[in-house]
Amino acid sequence: MRDYARSLSMEGRAQNTGDNTAVRENSLIRTNNSNSSSLRKDSISFPRDTGDRLLNLISLSHEIADEILGNVDSSIVARVGDSGDRLVVKDDEVEDNGSPNFIVGGENKSFEMGVGPVTDDSLVLNHVAKSNDMNYASPISPLTVEIVSSLPNGSTLASVDKNQAVLIKTSSIKGKQYRIFQRLDCCNYMIHLALFGFFGVLTRYSLGKLFGPSDLALTSDDSLLYLDLPANILGCFLIGWFGIVFKTDIRQISDHLVVGLTTGYLGSLTTFSGWNQKMLDLSANGHWLFAFAGVILGMFIVNESITIGVESAEALRKWLLQQFNKSLTNFKSKLEQWRVEMRIQNIAVIILLFLAMLAIWFLFGALAILKLHSLADETVLWWGCTVGPPGVWVRWYLARLNGQGLGEKRYFKWLPIGTLCANVLAASLMAVLAILNKLVNKRRYSILISGVQLGFLGCLSTVSTFVAEVYTMRQSGNKARAFFYTALTFLLSFALGTLIYSVPVWAKHYN
Repeated sequence: MRDYARSLSMEGRAQNTGDNTAVRENSLIRTNNSNSSSLRKDSISFPRDTGDRLLNLISLSHEIADEILGNVDSSIVARVGDSGDRLVVKDDEVEDNGSPNFIVGGENKSFEMGVGPVTDDSLVLNHVAKSNDMNYASPISPLTVEIVSSLPNGSTLASVDKNQAVLIKTSSIKGKQYRIFQRLDCCNYMIHLALFGFFGVLTRYSLGKLFGPSDLALTSDDSLLYLDLPANILGCFLIGWFGIVFKTDIRQISDHLVVGLTTGYLGSLTTFSGWNQKMLDLSANGHWLFAFAGVILGMFIVNESITIGVESAEALRKWLLQQFNKSLTNFKSKLEQWRVEMRIQNIAVIILLFLAMLAIWFLFGALAILKLHSLADETVLWWGCTVGPPGVWVRWYLARLNGQGLGEKRYFKWLPIGTLCANVLAASLMAVLAILNKLVNKRRYSILISGVQLGFLGCLSTVSTFVAEVYTMRQSGNKARAFFYTALTFLLSFALGTLIYSVPVWAKHYN
């Protein structure tokens, strides 16, 4: 695309030789008179249509990009932010080579179970995996047992050859090993999500304190710049790095690391429910204009954050490739050196990460109980970290709905339904807890409710994934869909929040 635009630019320059000659002459005049103080900046005149040609080239390149990306399946675009837990295969489905084949996160993966090679005489359990990413179709042949002609009741099993019985037993062992591996792989994802979710909550709380009224006083509950805005800005900037530009490179090291960074850390660092609740507080207090402006300004800022993140990450990646002799293969080989391949190593890593997760979880829980007795403000943080991981897990589970569509005909398959449900659900539950906090109005319950809002609901909702999905829709030429998805998310969340929170506040005249 760049070469095509460059060729058009060269044709334009060739057709306008006289104009370019004038440009060179003016450039020489500027060079010869550079030391003259009387030379003005506007003394150099360029052809009037030069700028128009540049804009036409930029517009043409965008049109070509929109046409190329517009041919991509809309369900794939809906899963760019997060595809969730997608394990598509039945327990008894095994590939012809004896290795289970299934789809995790929209990617086809096969794993060797290490039970030895399978001969040509092996029993083949036919595999037809169907997913939203791709359809696998293979002719279904009958099993070995089905090939045997039907005999009277007692003689069927007796007619099965001993070798076939051994093969059936071997296949059963492989099926059990596959099921074990599948559960271990799912546990590995959940461990990564929990660990990165801890740090996401810690970072969001720290940024809220740093930029809040107690320190820098740049954000507050009563202004357009809500407390979670710095965390949302940072998370959207980083999602451009690790969720878009460097995502495939990090995948060379570990798929679990990709999910941990994007869904776990950045998804927990940013929060949509906290943003929506602050706008509800403003509207409940009669500041409707501030609430509307807060949504518009906040969306503009986070969209610019991901754009800057993508552009800066692309520049860094280009520089890194130059350092590796401009060889993408060499660059990927360096990353793959860090990948854990051996099954024993994988199990060892899972055990270590699991023990680390339990230790951190126990520490946060103990600190929450200790601080709760003294009713300290830090209780909100430790209690939020304790209840944060379940929120990440629920969001990751709901993300499997992205790209699924509605009904048998898969209407609206371009819509990230999982992310939409997570954000709207978290925003509604946030409003429920906010009104309960006003009803109870006790210090201890207020701390516990605030901790759940910070941890569970903050991790259940996400701005980084939401903005990444909107950004992808816009870049693929579907600006109308991006606008519809954005408006639907905010309207549903704000409308339900108003019914749950604002209406009781107005009716009961809460302060």
